[in-house]
Amino acid sequence: MTSEVRIPDPLHPERTEEARLRAAAGLAPAPSTGGEYAGFESVGLPDRPPQTEREREVYTLDEGEMLVNIGPQHPSTHGVMRLVAKVRGEVVVDIDPVLGYLHRGIEKLCENATYTTVMTYVDPMDYLSSMHNEHAPAIAFEKLYGVKAPRRAEYIRALVVELNRVFSHGLMMGFQALDMGGLTPILYAFINRDEVVDLLASISGQRMLFNFFRVGGVNFDANDEFFSRLGTWRAGVLKTIEMNERILTDNEIFRGRTIGMGVLSGSEAMALGVTGPSLRASGVPFDVRKAHPYSIYSELEFEVITHTGGDVYARYLQRVAEIKQSIHLIDQIVDKMPHGPVQAQVPGIIRPKPGRAYAAVESPRGLYSVYAISDGGPNPYRFRMRDPSFVSLQAMPKLMPGRLIADTMAVMASFDPVMGGVDK
Repeated sequence: MTSEVRIPDPLHPERTEEARLRAAAGLAPAPSTGGEYAGFESVGLPDRPPQTEREREVYTLDEGEMLVNIGPQHPSTHGVMRLVAKVRGEVVVDIDPVLGYLHRGIEKLCENATYTTVMTYVDPMDYLSSMHNEHAPAIAFEKLYGVKAPRRAEYIRALVVELNRVFSHGLMMGFQALDMGGLTPILYAFINRDEVVDLLASISGQRMLFNFFRVGGVNFDANDEFFSRLGTWRAGVLKTIEMNERILTDNEIFRGRTIGMGVLSGSEAMALGVTGPSLRASGVPFDVRKAHPYSIYSELEFEVITHTGGDVYARYLQRVAEIKQSIHLIDQIVDKMPHGPVQAQVPGIIRPKPGRAYAAVESPRGLYSVYAISDGGPNPYRFRMRDPSFVSLQAMPKLMPGRLIADTMAVMASFDPVMGGVDK
């Protein structure tokens, strides 16, 4: 006599193989925490009812589907992001980014800090673009307080943020390859990164969290030694970038895993709020530096670079092109650098009049903005930030269905997310 074969059915826990075996052995049913997901723990479902319709959609499994947790780990999920993938075999049916593993609470910290101290809190948010993190609140606070930074300070600001953009985009080239299993490009990327952070450390005093911007200017002036080192770096930076280009751009394996992968159209990108290089790689020519000029960008000559592919490969090429554009901007900034002070007369503790201000900058990952409200006190009454990494991650459920699990890493890396900003 043959025994009946029972197939595990997560939608009916009483029919699962585990429940059948426990019953055959005379054991009690597995303990349940109750709720709509009662008895589902063995297939990775939450021990509580679904909180949203989206969560109900992700965790409802059809026959042949299962849930796979991807991350959080380095490098593929950038350290602290978990992806819940619903798969059928190795094909992704749906995917849900689960955020909140850093719990930084930077916005609330800034509301309990003076306007000057805020600059130290925003540095570690997007830790690959700390200069940009400081730029937006500096502009917003200057609007609130009614002060303008001296012209030399504005030129130095533009110089350091473009240097920051060069090493951030350079690291993206390396991490894109690393997330797909290639090690050598990240080693080349760190050559350029180390050279740039050495430069920025010589002017700010720090290599990663620079704390360089001030309300009304910058902390230190750029001296002759800095410009000498900048010239040495400028002479060799393109060679370093080209080393990675030779490895990746025409690499048959890299092209095969990126061309046509994760295609995001311009209209879809705009609907999802995607900005920065990922938006321009979909053919939309939006750049905050051109659309809403700030600092001295209206005095510089540059074009808004775009690509039309909208895929992983186009997002990679977009950043390579923007590295070279930033180098062109740096050349102009150095040539036009005026003399003068680098800090306006601003007290250590400022108390802006009651009001509100908004400032947006073009960070390496897109539109990064700050909205600040003053009630006349020494601390911001409200401080809110828009981080581009947080917004761009919502494109993942749009792009991944129908792709392989292995393609998840390539698509996500092409948006270059930094989780410090996501979990702000």
